Order: sequence, then C-alpha cells, then structure tokens
Amino acid sequence: MFLATFKLCAGSSYRHVRNMKGLRHQAVLALGQELNRRALGGPTPGAWIHQVRRRSSLLGSRLEDTLYSDQELAYIRQGEEAMQKALGILSSQEGWKKENQQANGDQVLSKVVPDVGKVFRLEVVVDQPMERLYEELVERMEAMGEWNPNVKEIKVLQKIGKDTVITHELAAEAAGNLVGPRDFVSVRCAKRRGSTCVLAGMATHFREMPEQKGVIRGEHGPTCMVLHPLAESPSKTKLTWLLSIDLKGWLPKTIINQVLSQTQVDFANHLRKHLESSPAP
Repeated sequence: MFLATFKLCAGSSYRHVRNMKGLRHQAVLALGQELNRRALGGPTPGAWIHQVRRRSSLLGSRLEDTLYSDQELAYIRQGEEAMQKALGILSSQEGWKKENQQANGDQVLSKVVPDVGKVFRLEVVVDQPMERLYEELVERMEAMGEWNPNVKEIKVLQKIGKDTVITHELAAEAAGNLVGPRDFVSVRCAKRRGSTCVLAGMATHFREMPEQKGVIRGEHGPTCMVLHPLAESPSKTKLTWLLSIDLKGWLPKTIINQVLSQTQVDFANHLRKHLESSPAP
C-alpha cells in the first residue's frame, strides 16, 4: 500500500505526470518522512547511535531527483532495515559476554539475540582519523582483499544511488581449512551523519549472482560497522563491528564461535597494519 501510494504520487503511471518535478519532489519527501518515522521506533539507543538513527532516512536530502525501479527500492529498504536492526542490537548494553580480550584493548563480545541468533561485537580504537577508515572500508571496499587475508575478493555488483550497493564477497578458508570457502551476496547501506559513519548490511538475493560450484553460500544477518572519533582524541577512531552470520553447512558451534571471534580480531590487526604501511590516498 505504501509503495503503491508512492508510485501514484510520483505519477509513474502517467507519461505527462512523470515530467512534473514538483510532484516527484513531494513523493520523495513523503517517502523519506514515512521511513524516518519508522526508523524512530524500537529501543532507545546510546547517544552516538541515537544520532544516526534519528537523522537517518531512506532517501532524505541526498537523493537525487530520480525515481528507482521497484527492485531498487526494495534493495534500498532492505539496506535501511539492516541498519536499523543492527543499531538496535548495539543499543542494548545487556547480556554481552566476553569472547576475546587482547592486550592492546581490543575485545570481542557476544550474545544471543531473539530471531537473529548469536552475534559478535568487536570494539577497537584505531590510531587513525575517521575519514581514513571511511575511505578504506566504504569508498575502497573492493580493495579489502589486498590487505585482509580472510577475504579473497569483494566485488560491487550494483550501485543504487549514493548510499546502497549490492556486493559479492568471497571468503577464504578458515580454522586450518576446517571451514571451507564461503561466499556472500549482501545489500550494504552507508550513512554519514556529522562525525559518525555507519556501514550496515544483510544477505540478499541477486539474480545475476547465483550460487557458485564448490562454494557454500553463507548469509549475513543484520550487521554493521560504526565509526566515530574519540571525544578526547579526535585523531583516533572508535570502531564497533557487529557481526551476525550464518556460515551454513554442518559445523560445531565451538568452531564457529572461535572462527568468528578470531576473524574480528584478525580484521583489526590487518586494518591497522595496512593503514600504517600505506599512505593516505
């Protein structure tokens, strides 16, 4: 009903109305306001999460004067949904248990979330400005396989507007090859609000990327990375990575837990090493 109303307001069914920019602009505003209203529901988050959720909208002021196809709108909504779910999980401070603690302060926490399963939360401080991390993790996403050995390849399959992309990720074998190669097709949504950046995503279906022979297709649940400068040291960045993933296949839970928590610790180490060894673009 909501999508039908949007299409009607946008004049998608009438050639002469499609050229009326005023109506198209009103339709975009109406859609953005409705999704803002929905995004505000749910548990009350922490201060920096609340800032992102409160100001996040599906299209907002960054949307160009373009109407997307039904499929593209579905991907945009899915990316927005992943962001809201992931931030909702992070906003709850109860029930987290320590999985891994490093001497440098890096830590991995976990908890079981209803209807989602076990999720992992990496918390690290990187001695680099937020803009540098945003550059590597968002704008240069496809180059991640060059510095993270746990990732063989990340490819952007489709870009939708300024915030949403469909990606294919091929992961390397893990735990001494006990966990074979996996691949993932995901919708990802990146939002920047003030000094905070959120990159969120979840599994999706993309017809042009069917399952690959010899590779198990895993699924990301609502997952996200949150970047924001430290208040006391703006040149450093707090990175929080919520990981929710179904590796599929038959694997003991003990191995899964070990692999996922270690993957997050390894990611932080590889990221630091890469940023320290390569000059900023």
